Amino acid sequence: MSDDVQPGFVRVRLDLSYDGKDFSGWAKQARGQRTVQAEIEDALKTVTRSSETYELTVAGRTDAGVHARGQVAHVDLPVALWEEHREKLLRRLAGRLSHDVRIWKVAEAPAGFNARFSAIWRRYAYRVTDHPGGVDPLLRGHVLWHDWTLDMDAMNAAAERLVGEHDFAAYCKKREGATTIRTLQELRWERRPDGILEATVKADAFCHNMVRSLVGALLFVGDGHRPVEWPGKVLAAGVRDSAVHVVRPHGLTLEEVGYPADDQLAARSREARNKRSLPGSGGCC
Repeated sequence: MSDDVQPGFVRVRLDLSYDGKDFSGWAKQARGQRTVQAEIEDALKTVTRSSETYELTVAGRTDAGVHARGQVAHVDLPVALWEEHREKLLRRLAGRLSHDVRIWKVAEAPAGFNARFSAIWRRYAYRVTDHPGGVDPLLRGHVLWHDWTLDMDAMNAAAERLVGEHDFAAYCKKREGATTIRTLQELRWERRPDGILEATVKADAFCHNMVRSLVGALLFVGDGHRPVEWPGKVLAAGVRDSAVHVVRPHGLTLEEVGYPADDQLAARSREARNKRSLPGSGGCC
């Protein structure tokens, strides 16, 4: 599959943020629910006075209620339209978009760039407080309250057993024809000066519900309901465990997406489209 842009078009990269509270996720939906993709595409169509909608491709499709600070998308626009609007596009989009979604940068993408397939990692943060009084009212839309005291050292010990390339079927909502093999590059907890526990979760890619399922399992370790070994045993079993709780979406934020050097973008895009298998699993591609 080629990432060549059609003749007469230019690929444009968008860097953006949004508060997911009032969105039904990133992706457009058939029943017309409010989504980030639909909102931006409609705004782009309006400010460029276009007769058609130009579709966005995103680095990571976030679920309903999930936030993003460092989301990346691309759109292919006719060269003439881009040349006409490029200098004023950012300000015009700011005037058109709702205040819970912002685009920070609009720029012509380098050759071979694909917001989804060229990415080499995505970094999420999940924020939790175990304060007996609950969540700071000013942070309630971005921090989960866990009504048990959490042992951060125990959660980090459990997290170490999940890092690396594994089949995360036990922590993912299965989708037909999609692999659940991922390389989890980083999973660790830190307690901030304000007492909030923040999980950093970084991987080459994520399958559906993976981050929130991992966090749910680690919280059970942190509050003493499960031993340190339990999340690793669930992973090894390779099947969904009803005891793994998918935590609420509002504590989750996509913080950053990483890409290789410009001369490696196209190669990475081709590689990412190959369906993976673990060594010895018998899969070919």
